[in-house]
Amino acid sequence: MMSEAAADAPSAPRRSDATRAAILEAARERFAADGYERATIRAIARDAGIDPSMVMRYYGNKEGLFAAASDIDLRLPEVGALPARHIGAVLVSHFLDRWEQDDVLTAVLRVGVTNSAGAERMRGVFRAQLGPIAAGVCPDPADAPRRAALVASQILGMALARYVLRLPPAVEMSREEVVAWLAPTVQRYLTAERP
Repeated sequence: MMSEAAADAPSAPRRSDATRAAILEAARERFAADGYERATIRAIARDAGIDPSMVMRYYGNKEGLFAAASDIDLRLPEVGALPARHIGAVLVSHFLDRWEQDDVLTAVLRVGVTNSAGAERMRGVFRAQLGPIAAGVCPDPADAPRRAALVASQILGMALARYVLRLPPAVEMSREEVVAWLAPTVQRYLTAERP
């Protein structure tokens, strides 16, 4: 019978949880460095300090591992309480912060332009997380998927130019310039009447 103190004590992390965490960390780093096509289960397992069979045991295959490693919460700000005229600037600033602080986003974008699994992952993330924002602020919620796609075109286009392709004019722009250029367009896509 378990003592009352033992029942109240927080459970220690299971070894399998630590193994999964190590695999995911190694996978994120490897996908970011090598891209989806060149990253291998063997290299990821080596980075995690485990046998490749463990990766397969937990994630099944490379696509399953990629899906788990690229499970992204965009941590989008609550825009409902903002004055409508600030939504574009808040979203563009937020995305710049996320791209600059999260190599996983860059890795998923790289994979998304070259691999169907990566593309589906990006579609799912933006559909599930940006779609509700568009629905909450646009004049006609039925038009939200189209508006979210237009916003994604601006956000992902700049991310591709600035963080993946590293086009000099995009890289050289200050954050303030990027926000000044993109925010009015994102704002229009979300809140303007349909043309």
